[in-house]
Amino acid sequence: MRRLGTGIGWRPEIADAVERMPGIDWVEVVAENVCPGHLPQALLRLRERGVTVVPHGVSLGLGGADRPDEGRLRALAERAEALGAPLVTEHIAFVRAGGALTASPRLEAGHLLPVPRTRDALDVLCENVRIAQRALPVPLALENIAALFSWPGEELTEGQFLSELVERTGVHLLIDVANLHTNHVNRGEEPAQALAALPVEALAYVHVAGGFERDGVWHDSHAHPVPRPVLDILTDLAARAVPPGVLLERDENFPEPGELERELEAIGEAVRAGRRRAGGDASGDGAVAGGAVAGGGGVAVLARPVTGVRGREDTRQRLGVAQAAVLSSLVAGTPVPEGFDRVRMAVQARALAAKRAGVVAKVAPELPEILGAGYRPAFLGYARERPMGGGYRRDALDFAGYLLAAGLPQEAGVRKALREWWLDRAGPAPRARGRAGRVRRRVLLLRG
Repeated sequence: MRRLGTGIGWRPEIADAVERMPGIDWVEVVAENVCPGHLPQALLRLRERGVTVVPHGVSLGLGGADRPDEGRLRALAERAEALGAPLVTEHIAFVRAGGALTASPRLEAGHLLPVPRTRDALDVLCENVRIAQRALPVPLALENIAALFSWPGEELTEGQFLSELVERTGVHLLIDVANLHTNHVNRGEEPAQALAALPVEALAYVHVAGGFERDGVWHDSHAHPVPRPVLDILTDLAARAVPPGVLLERDENFPEPGELERELEAIGEAVRAGRRRAGGDASGDGAVAGGAVAGGGGVAVLARPVTGVRGREDTRQRLGVAQAAVLSSLVAGTPVPEGFDRVRMAVQARALAAKRAGVVAKVAPELPEILGAGYRPAFLGYARERPMGGGYRRDALDFAGYLLAAGLPQEAGVRKALREWWLDRAGPAPRARGRAGRVRRRVLLLRG
C-alpha cells in the first residue's frame, strides 16, 4: 500500500483551515457526502496541489446479512474515480437489517453496529468483501468499529476475526486506535492483544479520534480532543509497524486551527515514540514492516472450502434474523434478545436516537430553526415510535409529517411554517422555495 503520510478528515466546516494547514499530505472525505460531478472547490484545490483524497464509505454495511447493494457499490466506485483515489475504505459493520431475507420490516440503524465475531458472520462478511472488491476500481480497506455492546456466544477475538478476514479475502485494514480504546472501556478487550494478532502487512492507514467517558461508557464522539490512552495505543501500533498513513478525525465541535495542528503534532510524536521503541526510523517514513503491498495487490489469500449455495443462504438467513432482532430492539422498542446486556443496549438505543436527531438537523436545518428548542424532544419522541426505514432526508420528511398529523406544533404560526416546509418537499410537485422560507423567517422574527 502506498505511503500516505499525515492526514486529516476533510469536512466543509474546516475546509479553509485544512487548505492552509502545513504538513497535510492527504485528506479523507465521507464518500456519501460528495457528488462526483460537483466536488467542492476547496477539495479540488487540494487535489491540484497534489494532496491525496481518499473516500471513506459509511453505508455499505458489508457486515450485514444481505449482499452489498449494487447501486451503493457503483456510487463508491464513481467517487474513487472522480477523486483519483488510491484506495477506498469502509467499515466492518452492519447498518440495516430485515427485509426479504427475513420476511420482516426493513430497518435502518443510521449508525455502524458491530457484527458478531462468529464463523457465520465471518463467512458472510468475506463473501460480501469479495463482491465489493470485484466492483471497485481500487483496493478496499476495512475499519474496525467502536461498539457499545457485545454479542453473546462470540467465537473469535477481534484480532483473530480481522486476521482471518485478511487471509481469506486479501482486503487491507484501516485500524482505528480510538475504536480499540472504546472497545477496551466498553467491552473489556485489550488493545495490545488485538494489535498482536493483526497482519501488519495488510495495514493501509490509521485513524485517531477523541471521545468522552460517561457512567463507565466510552462514547466515540469525534468531537473531543484525542486522549492520552488513544495516543498510547498508536505508539504501541507504531512500535510493531510503520503506519503508511495516520489521520485525525473530527466531525463536530471543531476547535481553532491551531488546536488541530497541535493534535496532529501529538499524533506525529506518538508515532515517532513507537518507532524509537522499535529501534527503527523515528521519522515514521518507510514501508510497513514485513513488506508493503503495492498498487491494486493484496496480501496472500487463504483458500477456504466453499459451502453449497443452500448452505450460504442458510448462513445469511441465520445472521439476518439475529441482526434484525438486535436492530429492532434498538430502534423499534421490541424486547432485547436473550444474552445481551440490557443496560448497554439501552445506552446504544439512546445514542442511535440522538444521532438521528443530530443528522436530521444537519440535512434539514430548517426544522430546528422552525421548531426552536422543541425540535430535539419532539424528534426523540418521534424516534421512539418510528424506526428509520430510509435515509436521513426521508426521515426528516417523515418527522415533519408525523408532527403535522398529530396537530403539532400547537403554535399556529410555527405549524404553518412546518406545513409549508413539508409541502415544499413532499408534495407531488415542487412548490416555490421562497414561500416556506418567508414563513419560517416570520416565525423566527416573532420568537426573537
